[in-house]
Amino acid sequence: MIPVILSGGSGTRLWPLSRSNYPKQFLPITEEKTLFQLTLERITKLNHALDNFQNPIIVTNENHRFIVAEQLRQQKLNAKILLEPVARNTAPAIAAAAELALSYGDDPVLLILAADHVIQQQEAFNDAVKVGLEAAESGLLVTFGIVPTSPEVGYGYIKASDTISTDQAIKACKVDQFVEKPDAQTAQQYLDQGSYLWNSGMFMFKASVYLQELQKFNSAIANQAKESFKLSKNDLDFVRLDQESFKKSPDDSIDYAVMEKSDQVVVVPLKANWSDVGAWKSVWEVSNKDQNGNVCRGDTIAVNTSNSLIHADSRLVSVLGLDDVVVIETPDAVLVANKNKVQDIKKIVEKLKSNERTEVDTHRKVYRPWGCYDSIDNGQRHQVKCITVNPGQKLSLQMHHHRAEHWIVVSGTARIHKGKETFLLTENESVYIPLGETHALENPGKVPLELIEVQSGSYLGEDDIVRFEDLYGRV
Repeated sequence: MIPVILSGGSGTRLWPLSRSNYPKQFLPITEEKTLFQLTLERITKLNHALDNFQNPIIVTNENHRFIVAEQLRQQKLNAKILLEPVARNTAPAIAAAAELALSYGDDPVLLILAADHVIQQQEAFNDAVKVGLEAAESGLLVTFGIVPTSPEVGYGYIKASDTISTDQAIKACKVDQFVEKPDAQTAQQYLDQGSYLWNSGMFMFKASVYLQELQKFNSAIANQAKESFKLSKNDLDFVRLDQESFKKSPDDSIDYAVMEKSDQVVVVPLKANWSDVGAWKSVWEVSNKDQNGNVCRGDTIAVNTSNSLIHADSRLVSVLGLDDVVVIETPDAVLVANKNKVQDIKKIVEKLKSNERTEVDTHRKVYRPWGCYDSIDNGQRHQVKCITVNPGQKLSLQMHHHRAEHWIVVSGTARIHKGKETFLLTENESVYIPLGETHALENPGKVPLELIEVQSGSYLGEDDIVRFEDLYGRV
């Protein structure tokens, strides 16, 4: 069995913490570990229970590849990282992963998981996967349906052929129907009827069976995924799908492309405190609360406040005399919302996009494969960044057409490449890089290198970089 973790979402409903260049799956939303790392931890524990795993396949995009690689390293887990050149929804992504899995020379069962779900009961998850594995090995397409706890209108539903009883042993049931997100009255009817489950977006099947069914119902997706993998290239730790082939694939979800059309689909009920953490209210629901029902993270003070979520990233946040609110503070944006209206955060994100605001995509602190930088001040002709370079890492050899730079080392040791010169700088030493000068920055030490960069010039955008050499293939 090979776990396939889909990690391409942008998570905009958790703005301002989640943004397209650093979305929710890579953030510590509910615990100290990120949602992606909790998913990796979940499959590691599942492996201990089943002991028949191969290393997972992670499907992600170009912008997130180094984040995925770093969080895998932190979890001490090896994986194949499959890069989608463009977003084409889940059906093509899973097809490409199935092609990769088959290239290993076997026909493994694939366990398809999202990178950003919360499942709090590991044993219940393990038990459901065991039932699903037996069905998948017999050639069936398995989906996992969440036993509903409320008439939820934010999820699609799966109608099982049998009434679901949580008192009996878990079994795979034939799927009668997939249904769209209902209104409140219909959702209550589904809950009362007892045979409807929330559609979790988790699946299980043999790689070959999925591709056969996809070929039957949407051959264009199957053919383009096959071609894009056939023309794929290895790049460092990544497998890059061919862009032209993958771009020609129709954009479709696995539900619409295969699961709703096939007669080989069964559903396994799952009751394991699952959440897709799709909005701030969901985060509040799955998090530990204080005696007033508040979830507080960071430097916060709550007085006469109840049933609220308060998150502080960079400064003290105090809330007085409010109930059912969400307050999210980041270094460059603050959200204050009624907890029961957070589904409408997408309207804020749409306004940010229409106004071309960078806060919709990027945090003030930006992560790079070599480390990170924090833009701490900027004006019309200047910008100040705090740069951290990880041990043994190096920024690209580059030059700028419109800006000069001044670097001051705060801690650690820097190896500077400036024109034809190479030299070391240590704490409290500095160097000036004139406009148009080729330069590179490297950390030859064993501790992080921290420095202040002062940029000055007529244009300070990140696209004013001409790269000549790069360890990370960004030339």
